[in-house]
Amino acid sequence: MRALISVSDKTGVVEFAGSLKKMGWEIIATGGTMKLLRDAGLEVTNISDVTGFPEICDGRVKTLHPKVHGGLLARRDLQSHLDALRENGIEFIDMVCVNLYPFRQTIAKENVSMEDAIENIDIGGPSMLRSAAKNYRDVTVVCDPQDYGQILAEIAAGGNTLPETRLKLSAKAFTHTAQYDACIASYLRDKAGLEEKLFLDFDIVQTLRYGENPHQSAKFYRASAPVPYSLAFARQLNGKELSYNNIQDANAALNIVREFDDPFCVGLKHMNPCGAAVGADAFEAWTKAYEADKVSIYGGIVAFNREVDARAAAAMKPIFLEIIIAPSFSAEALAILTAKKNLRLLEVDMQRGGVRERQIVSVNGGLLVQDLDTETRSVEIGMTVTDRKPTEAQIADMDFAWRIVKHVKSNAIVVVRDGHTAGIGAGQMNRVGSAEIALKQAREAGFTEGLVLASDGFLPFDDTVTLAAEYGVTTIVQPGGSIHDADSIAKANELGIAMVFTGERHFKH
Repeated sequence: MRALISVSDKTGVVEFAGSLKKMGWEIIATGGTMKLLRDAGLEVTNISDVTGFPEICDGRVKTLHPKVHGGLLARRDLQSHLDALRENGIEFIDMVCVNLYPFRQTIAKENVSMEDAIENIDIGGPSMLRSAAKNYRDVTVVCDPQDYGQILAEIAAGGNTLPETRLKLSAKAFTHTAQYDACIASYLRDKAGLEEKLFLDFDIVQTLRYGENPHQSAKFYRASAPVPYSLAFARQLNGKELSYNNIQDANAALNIVREFDDPFCVGLKHMNPCGAAVGADAFEAWTKAYEADKVSIYGGIVAFNREVDARAAAAMKPIFLEIIIAPSFSAEALAILTAKKNLRLLEVDMQRGGVRERQIVSVNGGLLVQDLDTETRSVEIGMTVTDRKPTEAQIADMDFAWRIVKHVKSNAIVVVRDGHTAGIGAGQMNRVGSAEIALKQAREAGFTEGLVLASDGFLPFDDTVTLAAEYGVTTIVQPGGSIHDADSIAKANELGIAMVFTGERHFKH
């Protein structure tokens, strides 16, 4: 029995090849793999001795040869194939152990050149994997070091791998080459400006108990490379398994958290914030966010952009929460919070990165793809369109409100005072309806003056301005862009309200 081994990822390969040798297998190898095995004291046949042809073109051509692919593809049950091999002096190859040049890792490097990327496109490796995988009835194909143990155990027990194992390994090899080719195609298509095809590469994280409702099945997948602020790459430190709705809500919370540099906390229910605040630390941010809406946070999700310490943990412990998300938890905080065995604690990478992120949404029979809305203009005094100018404190509140309203379902209105939300109106069919919800909520919480109002879209008429004044709003931030902007500006001037136009819309459907 002969095995051809040529790997980029050399994890466990010496032990694997050594075990095959002990069981009487001949080992054929190439380049760096051959040197590694020989340095480990293993007797290895050079691929050039099999093909009768040297490696050429800096190693680009070494296994693309009939004596390799004939030995892999020939069917043992067809006499014509056996005759062809005998006539051409070709021997069977019974196993291929190959993993591919690190193309994905290469293009992930900062400032990688096109030349480096191209040189890490493997040609011979995928060819051998495909040949062996096609002929899985006779050939074992290996592309993952994690399979070494099972393969060796089966050979030790019965002299060869089991047919059902070879089928699974074949499917795994074709998946491996498909992912590899899709990665290369996506990279080159991006460089060439081609957009008529979309390739997705995601790995399963878990099968969920059910989807949005109990009668829907669901699975959770993650991208092949980690990104910041990603629940898919979070570390769960405590609590029950995440549900479909947990994942949706937690993702929405993370998108809000990434808006802020100062210590920040947001409480969230059904993908809308119910309370949010900045503070001097995690404890103060939590306290202000909780005070903003003590009712809605019940059974909700809380996310921080700072480590959760013992003081913040102790403040949250009496409240029924589903999930707490943070970049880290102190040892004392973990001791406090893990006493609640069902409370999910998630540690998430919140290092900001410069990678362009896409948002993919399914529709019946298709996908919508857009850049993730990660850019938010800071509110500045120069954006003022009214006679009255906002104060520095009001500018800070407007900037805070503008970053929150962006993440509330349209039509969205957020009312803020002193760095925390006072009222939130979400998902109404008209903007006045959302304003009424947010303003009434603020009044019921005792906020009756000095309020900031933010709108995710322009105010099409002056009715929202009029309503806002009745509830103690003194400043408004909105994108502008309505044909009736002049009416809203005139009404704000009449009522002594300062208003700014950001020139940037943030609908969230």
